[in-house]
Amino acid sequence: MSDFVVSARKYRPQTFDTVVGQRSITSTLKNAIKNKHLAQAFLFCGSRGVGKTTTARILAKTINCFNRTEHIEACDQCESCLSFNTGASLNVYELDAASNNSVDDIRELVNQVRIAPQIGTHKVYIIDEVHMLSNAAFNAFLKTLEEPPAHAIFILATTEKHKIIPTILSRCQIFDFQRIKIKDIADHLSYISVKEGISSDSEALHVIAQKAEGALRDALSIFDQIVSFAGNNLTYQAVLENLNILDYDYFFRIVESSYKEDIPACLLMYNDIMEKGFDGHNFILGLSEHFRNLLVCKDVRTAKLLEVGESVENRYIEQSKLLDSAHIMRCLGVLSKADVDYKSSKNQRLLVEITIMQLCSIKSELEKKKALLIL
Repeated sequence: MSDFVVSARKYRPQTFDTVVGQRSITSTLKNAIKNKHLAQAFLFCGSRGVGKTTTARILAKTINCFNRTEHIEACDQCESCLSFNTGASLNVYELDAASNNSVDDIRELVNQVRIAPQIGTHKVYIIDEVHMLSNAAFNAFLKTLEEPPAHAIFILATTEKHKIIPTILSRCQIFDFQRIKIKDIADHLSYISVKEGISSDSEALHVIAQKAEGALRDALSIFDQIVSFAGNNLTYQAVLENLNILDYDYFFRIVESSYKEDIPACLLMYNDIMEKGFDGHNFILGLSEHFRNLLVCKDVRTAKLLEVGESVENRYIEQSKLLDSAHIMRCLGVLSKADVDYKSSKNQRLLVEITIMQLCSIKSELEKKKALLIL
């Protein structure tokens, strides 16, 4: 049998400092342990793949470590840490509320809470997807959460905080995990590439990070998929082919041709895009995003909002010098209208082609307006 381990498991963070993109939360938890101000109930909220369960496990491991480091991290060598690493710790109890959401499941947990830890100082109960508990289960859990034994700490994790009843929320310290930034995900993928001996383009990693939409676990799954497809040479082109993503180059060329008012060239490029199997609506959204990025590049203060690789960023900056802000705003207005009209249109291809023709006419319209103002 293959001994391959997916990257999401192999490179799962084991310490607070290795958690990606949640620095404020990990710093707060470390300070709470250091100052002995630990709450007895935590609620970790956020979208999938942002590190809620991982952080909960690191917190549980660090709380019971006998020889914490000066940076408030688990030592990984004491009896408690070793038992945790092998999955044999009696101080950490994990419950998946998605499949164990009945009153009986919670009653069993409540009965376990009464038992003091045999090793260490605390017993930690991690309840994942806690919003899936039934109302009766929540009510059965409420009293224990309100007045837990001194040795018990509860860590609840959820992707849907709004489904949790207010009486539970009021008894927890709430931590909202943010979606991980594209740069942080790309940097982490670059680190894994080096560790695995994989050569990778920075642009390729940025595209994977963008596709993951803030979820590190999704990014690692995509990364594994593309490595299986392309081998140990992870290129920008391989990512585009595998994920069926439209190349940035098309948008740069269409903007350049539309500024030159070259309607035939733009229509031919759009035809090429359609023949490659891309959806017209996705093309409109991608072109809108491109013009938005050009507008962002017009000012050094907003340039940091651009989340692309270095070489693509330089292309955006160069092209943004070609168009003035009024031109870009008019293009965004045309594309926004096309986005709204697309689903109701009976001839969607024609709608996109008319939109392209309108983009090619904007320069002349603005010049005519300027001429009239001078007169």
